[in-house]
Formats: sequence, structure tokens, C-alpha cells
Amino acid sequence: MLAFDYQTRTRIVLGVGALTRLGELAVANGARHVLLVTDAGIVAAGHTRRAVRFSEEAGCRVTVFDDVHENPTTRDVMRCLEVAKQAEIDFFVGLGGGSSMDTAKGCNFLLTNGGQMRDYQGIGKAHSPMLPLIAVPTTAGTGSECQSYALIADEETHQKMACGDPKAAARVALLDPELTVTQPRAVAACTGLDALSHAIESAVTTKRNDVSLLFSREAFRLLETNLERVLSEPDNLEARGAMQLGAAWAGTAIENSMLGAAHSAANPLTAHFNVIHGFAVGIMLPYIIRFNAQDSVARAEYKALGGSAEELAARVEELLRICGAPRTLRECSVTHESISMLAREAAAQWTATFNPRAIAIEDFEQLYELAL
Repeated sequence: MLAFDYQTRTRIVLGVGALTRLGELAVANGARHVLLVTDAGIVAAGHTRRAVRFSEEAGCRVTVFDDVHENPTTRDVMRCLEVAKQAEIDFFVGLGGGSSMDTAKGCNFLLTNGGQMRDYQGIGKAHSPMLPLIAVPTTAGTGSECQSYALIADEETHQKMACGDPKAAARVALLDPELTVTQPRAVAACTGLDALSHAIESAVTTKRNDVSLLFSREAFRLLETNLERVLSEPDNLEARGAMQLGAAWAGTAIENSMLGAAHSAANPLTAHFNVIHGFAVGIMLPYIIRFNAQDSVARAEYKALGGSAEELAARVEELLRICGAPRTLRECSVTHESISMLAREAAAQWTATFNPRAIAIEDFEQLYELAL
């Protein structure tokens, strides 16, 4: 039995129409003046208007920051912070994908603890209490709603910083499958691949334990089965709810086990070639599975998920095809000349240290070559 220290920090509320409970849940957690952090697409879909209405009907004042960008940077967080300070808010709601939730968390760090985002890189560096947060995902992808980390890119270096603290975790994760119906098919595909990669990677890291494995395996079961259903039956709320829950369970697994080399390889691809994160990690994942399969423990965990390591890698490749994702790095404009630089950056990523099989720059070079 692998040792663990597990404490539930986030209440999960799942159900069709659950957004109507936003105001009720905010007030129950002490909200008076909410900063709703979201993006322009969520505003256009009408979700922001409804979230504001439900919050105001419960007696909350609401200020909206709707200028979140994909892969938020330190500059995005500072813009959000200016709004939060001016409004004198006492509560956060992150409405959208992982970018909205991470921006809200990043802003929370700086509003309550001061300094800059780089001061919080790592875990447990917030010295003062943080404001309550309700996370409302409109995709089934990052699992940020069940994590205490904010992933924020440095504006100058473009390197992602994982800034984590138990105080940053959402008080409530509000999962409403109806919110995911408006997302384009491509968004459902890339976020679904991201969630699936979380389930697979978290199952084999060196930090995995009996708690994380429960969540990894159940997340994989839900995601692997329902990703195709959501893409072929976009109005299927049962499948969408299963995807949301799978993404949340995968996020919970990450919170207890971290991630591995597929994410290390994906982040430089996003930073330098603008490859959408879900597609970047999806492209690299089959090669990482085959690489890790030489480790006996990883090989056994892959088998527990879905057959042999080769069968699992082949299933990921099949889902890439179904999702309409790029299958090679060359399709993403990656060149042979860039591989050395990508490999150096991948090897320096924090998640590489948790990979079940030790991985060096030379290994990343070979993996990128295979994926090219």
C-alpha cells in the first residue's frame, strides 16, 4: 500500500441546471461582492449573464472581469488584480475553462498575499488566508476546479509556473453539463484529450498512491467511454456530465499524484508553436506511454487502465484521429532544428521529475523526433 495524506478541500455539486445554485452557494460561503472571472466567449454564449443574475438574486454584488486569455500570463493576472482591488471584492467565481479558473486563483494569490506570481511558484507559499472561490467549468478538460494550483505563464519567458497552495483550492466545484453544450466541437475535442491525458499520466507518476489511483482509474473509465459520445452526440447531457465528472476526478488525481513527461513535452510546444495544449499533450502521449512501458510499475498501471501499454497508446492515437487533432508535430509547423531547444525546455519542466521512468534531454529529443 502506497502512503498518502488526503484531505477533501472542494465540495463538488453536479447536475443539469446546477448553475442556478451559484448565488446560493456563494452566499453560503460568505460572499457579498463577487468578482466573476471569465472570457469573451463565455459572455457571448450567455453564461456570464445568467451567472450574474443568479448571484444577484441571492443578494451578491457582482463585478465582471471578462478579459481572460488562453494560457493566462502574469500580465493577465495583473489586469484582473487591478479590477479586484478597485471593486474591493471579497469572493471569486471562475467561470470558463482552466484559463478562467487559473486567472481567478492567480489574482487571489496577489490580492491576499501581495508580491508577484513567481513568488508562489511551487507549493504552500501563501502566508495569509485567501478569499473563497467557486469554480464553474464550462469545459471538461483541465480539472482546475479540483486543484489547488494556478498555471500561469511568465509574460517574458513564456514558461508556465505552477503556483499551488491548499488555500487556493475552490470551496465549491459547480459542474453543470448544460454549460458545455455551447462549446465548439474542436474545444470539446482538445479539452477532452487533455482530461484523458490527466487520467493516464496521474496513474503512473512516482507520486501516485492508493487514493490518486482510485480517481485516475474512474476518470479514465468515464473519459475514454464518453469522449466519442460527446463528439458524435453533442446534445447528450448524460455523456457531457460524465465528461465533466471525469475531468474533475482526473483533476483530483493530479492534486494527489502530479503529472509526467507528456505534459513536460507539451508545454514548450504551446509556448513556441502555439499548439493547443490538449492537442500538444495528445500528440506526445502515445510516445510517452511506450517510453514508460519499460518501467514494470507503469506497465502494470497502464494494463489496469486499458490493456497493454501498446493497446493504450493505440487507443489514444485512435482518439486523436476521431477528435480531428494533428497526428504529427510537423503538422504543427515544428521543425527538426527546434527539437534541441524543445528538449532542453521539456527536461526542465517540473512534471518531468514525477515521470515513472527517469527522462533526460536526450530522451525528449528522441521522442520529439518520433512525433515529428
